[in-house]
Amino acid sequence: MKQQIFALTFLLFCSTTLGQTPINILESTLKINSRSVEELYYGFAKGDEIILNFEELKGKKLSEIKFIEVPATLKFADFKVTKINEKRIVISKTGVYMLRLSNTSHSSRICRVNIQRIPASNMTRDFNTTVYWQTFYDTVYSTVTEKYLISTDTIIFNLVDQIAKVHSKTNLNGNLSCSSFTLPENTYKWSYYIGVNQAGKETFQNATQSIAKTGSSLLYQIPGYGPLAALALGGTSYLVQQQKGEDVDYYLLDEENKKHFDFGQQFYSIKNGKVVNDFSQMNSNLGGTYFFCLQNDNTLTAIEVTIKVTAIVINENWGTRPKEHISIKTRKEPFIKN
Repeated sequence: MKQQIFALTFLLFCSTTLGQTPINILESTLKINSRSVEELYYGFAKGDEIILNFEELKGKKLSEIKFIEVPATLKFADFKVTKINEKRIVISKTGVYMLRLSNTSHSSRICRVNIQRIPASNMTRDFNTTVYWQTFYDTVYSTVTEKYLISTDTIIFNLVDQIAKVHSKTNLNGNLSCSSFTLPENTYKWSYYIGVNQAGKETFQNATQSIAKTGSSLLYQIPGYGPLAALALGGTSYLVQQQKGEDVDYYLLDEENKKHFDFGQQFYSIKNGKVVNDFSQMNSNLGGTYFFCLQNDNTLTAIEVTIKVTAIVINENWGTRPKEHISIKTRKEPFIKN
């Protein structure tokens, strides 16, 4: 009988001793950078007793230490910590746990961390504390406001249609003449025509008549469509360059260079030439005020210069409407394999 009692007592002693033997989970020195967080994940079994030891090796304070049952159940927290000795935490539920070390200071912290577990029994002694991660892809449906183009209006503006008289070099009024124009908002392209005297006028008139004879195209149905609109839009303008007749020196200037021109200073011209007539499509300088400055080099004879400018304006009409938006959001969740 005494032998049986002794044997039973011995077995109980061994079982109790074995169950209370701490198992090292982590023993490491960590550097926690300034304004950063270190998160350590482990799996623990129900009934485990966790022993936490912590020390900042330079005696500095770590802003915060938390022991959390994932996802968000706080089991232990301490603040402005220099050292923790043998903090014991009993695990009430098998699952994933996180030790969160937060450093909000402007300098790093060197920390020694030791985590041990005492299993509740032999059955959980070999519990796998490794945490694994699974990626989930969530489809998220939402309604956003979408901007869309309702319609586009193309408008032709014939901005300048005039005849400028430019006096001779010996005229008391001077041999210079300038005409200004301002491009409308949303100008897409524009074009111009310059022609001297009757020859210049007739060249444009002939082009207009040729445009009218080919009026089957939808473009020709747009109000104001003519040689300059065709030129601006890349169509057939029927304009031709003349080589014979009186000529004019012309300069196409912006506002800044017009001032330099007026004061006889060096200036930059967008376009220029000494021509009987000239015309061009303009794909740049699509906003602002511009000037055609004309100069007559004849000693005695004045000239008349036809100036025409046409702008193509595109107005876009926009609206809004609801639109279903689908996005894929990824998230990772920790799990254990016990």
